[in-house]
Amino acid sequence: MNQPFRSRRSFLRTTVTLAAASPFVGGLVHAQGDEDSPPLIAYVGTFSSPLQDVLPTQVDLPPGNGRGIHLFRVDRTTGQLSAIGTQRMGTSPSCLAVNEAGTRLYSANETDRVGAAKEGSVSTFSIDRSSGELTPMGTVRSGGAGPTYISLHPSGRFLLVANYFGGSVAVLPVAADGQLGEPVDVKQDAGTIGPTQATNSPPGSFAISGHDRTHAHMIQSDPSGRYVLHCDLGLDKIFIWRFDDQTGTLTANDPPSISLPPGDGPRHFHFHPEGRWFYSIQEEGSTIVLFDYDSDAGRLTERQTISTLPAEFVGSNFCSEILVSADGRFVYAGNRLHDSVGIFSVGQTGELSYVGEEWTRGNYPRSFSFDPSGRFFYCLNQRADNIAIFEVNRQTGALDFTGHYAAVGNPSHMVFLDLAVQ
Repeated sequence: MNQPFRSRRSFLRTTVTLAAASPFVGGLVHAQGDEDSPPLIAYVGTFSSPLQDVLPTQVDLPPGNGRGIHLFRVDRTTGQLSAIGTQRMGTSPSCLAVNEAGTRLYSANETDRVGAAKEGSVSTFSIDRSSGELTPMGTVRSGGAGPTYISLHPSGRFLLVANYFGGSVAVLPVAADGQLGEPVDVKQDAGTIGPTQATNSPPGSFAISGHDRTHAHMIQSDPSGRYVLHCDLGLDKIFIWRFDDQTGTLTANDPPSISLPPGDGPRHFHFHPEGRWFYSIQEEGSTIVLFDYDSDAGRLTERQTISTLPAEFVGSNFCSEILVSADGRFVYAGNRLHDSVGIFSVGQTGELSYVGEEWTRGNYPRSFSFDPSGRFFYCLNQRADNIAIFEVNRQTGALDFTGHYAAVGNPSHMVFLDLAVQ
């Protein structure tokens, strides 16, 4: 774990219709796994093509290699993943969330259309607390096309949805039994679309993606639950909403949004554990922007912009995920096409310093996750159809490849459930 950072180059040198027409017919497909108990389970959402034996109705999706939600048992010592089953779905469950009790899993099904409905959907599953197995409970509309991100409000009573292709965000109520209701609030993004050429893109970049219309890409509450923030890639804005945790309604804050540089495309964000700092990653600009966050007023104040890439990089790159380590010492940024994870140290006042990069051992890293212990880092290489597993050096932030992969078609998002925790 005291190895220096290794770049890819140095490495190579040295070595639904809704619930009624359920997309879940066929249920969990089992595979052999280790029988130790209680296990740590990983759920992996994927881009999955319609499965004619599972979802014969029409959906609007590009081809996908996934088979739905893939389940793995996690070796707590090595971080290795062992496949234990698949909840078969043909609606691209590309983002997942587990409730605090560990009894329900939710999936955003990233479709533009299911049957006649010009919307995506969100599904609910009950979790068997002895095995991690999923059982479908129901599916509701997402409030817009192409839901790409979901998160649970800290109250546990609402699920927040960002509809990428619909350019909208929605709030779904969570019933006492964990099932989702129809949206109680939907907000449609509006404004001036940014330019196709990013202000801060690397020299020679042709990274042009979402500046054709509004594209809500992520939504999450602040740590207090009083405010909800969401970013729209096409508008180059982060919106801030006051949240009523009794009714689930969103009210525009004052000011209602903050703008990023034209064309840079804010994609994801992550709060520092202290709650005072907020980091936004820009898909086309290949930058991280640090904001100070005023939790009383729900306001963001920009303070630093730093590239996610090494200084000498030229050409096209699309950023993806951003995560802050649980101890708040490091920030990790995903680079697609460059196929690296940029690693940054966090200074005493939140500023970032570029420390190094790690090759993802695959291409087009869509997202990554820490296991609950923070010891292992899982990189989901969407176009390589694999998950690469790294060990985290807590002192330097470095990622040391373990030599372990897991095969998953077009992996998109990963969440964990520790069945030892009641």
